[in-house]
Amino acid sequence: MHPDTRSQPFAPLFDDVIVLTGPTASGKTELALRVAETLAARTNGRQQIEILSLDAIAVYRGMDIGSAKPTSDQLARAPHHLIDLVDPWQEFSVAEYLHSAHACVQDILDRGKLPMFVGGTPMYLKGVLRGFDAGPPADEAFRNAVEEDLNQHGIGALRERLQQVDPLSAAKIDPGDSRRMIRALEFARATGTPISHRQLQFDAARSSREGLVFALRVPRPVLHQRIEKRVEEMFDEGLVAEVQGLLELERPLSKTSRQAVGYREIIEAIAAGDAPESAAEQVVFHTRRLARRQETWLRSFSEIRGLGSFESDSAPDIDQCVDSMVETILSFDRGN
Repeated sequence: MHPDTRSQPFAPLFDDVIVLTGPTASGKTELALRVAETLAARTNGRQQIEILSLDAIAVYRGMDIGSAKPTSDQLARAPHHLIDLVDPWQEFSVAEYLHSAHACVQDILDRGKLPMFVGGTPMYLKGVLRGFDAGPPADEAFRNAVEEDLNQHGIGALRERLQQVDPLSAAKIDPGDSRRMIRALEFARATGTPISHRQLQFDAARSSREGLVFALRVPRPVLHQRIEKRVEEMFDEGLVAEVQGLLELERPLSKTSRQAVGYREIIEAIAAGDAPESAAEQVVFHTRRLARRQETWLRSFSEIRGLGSFESDSAPDIDQCVDSMVETILSFDRGN
């Protein structure tokens, strides 16, 4: 996408933007739109929000239902950016996302508007809040060789290999996250330096009082119900047909797009000769697991102001969340 920027370090955007994050199916999209509309109304149009997607699957054209992209009605309520950037057979890195995000934020600020990131992809969020050292470009030959070893010897052997090269990264990376393990190996091989020694900006946490970073906190039983409802709606809206259409494209799907939750399960069912609709239960299971991982990530961010509570018995009150966000935005002084 942007080969001249792949090794470029990206500064944090923390001081320039609003962020609304939270686990999948927590209600971020509708809350963001309500905040944008309320803020514009409260300021007689002087403060207008434009929304930037913080979602690693929404960047792909044609992957609409499974990524829960905003509907046409929702898109009409506020300007949206960073959606439908690439074709589903293309890979799209964190560095490429941040390249687009930085340009988009600058454009929005230059026009006197307020950029607000909305979404829950953890690495995108971390790059936006704390910056990102892109490092060397991908070495596809090396990656393919490591993936062959992974298929032959398993992820435990991959983890042991990383422990020898970069024990700090091996300790931090989720034991099941082969993609990040391979990138850490690739980084060390290309630069001679462990990636854990370069991504030091990831440890430069800020206080929640210093910025406008909000996260929806939804009790797990409520979130599970929302996930079940969302998956049911996705299948009703034609998710199976969407996946079948993607598989019929002239080029095979990228590794990232075909592994996305909601797509991977249907692809596997089709490959096994099973009815695609039978994958719904697995989609629910994997979406719940994704939400748990997102919650774990979000708890690690000191920058976040919480909305709602994980411990409550009910979902966050959206009116209260809107009021809380708008009041905080209006009273916030970037100079402090």
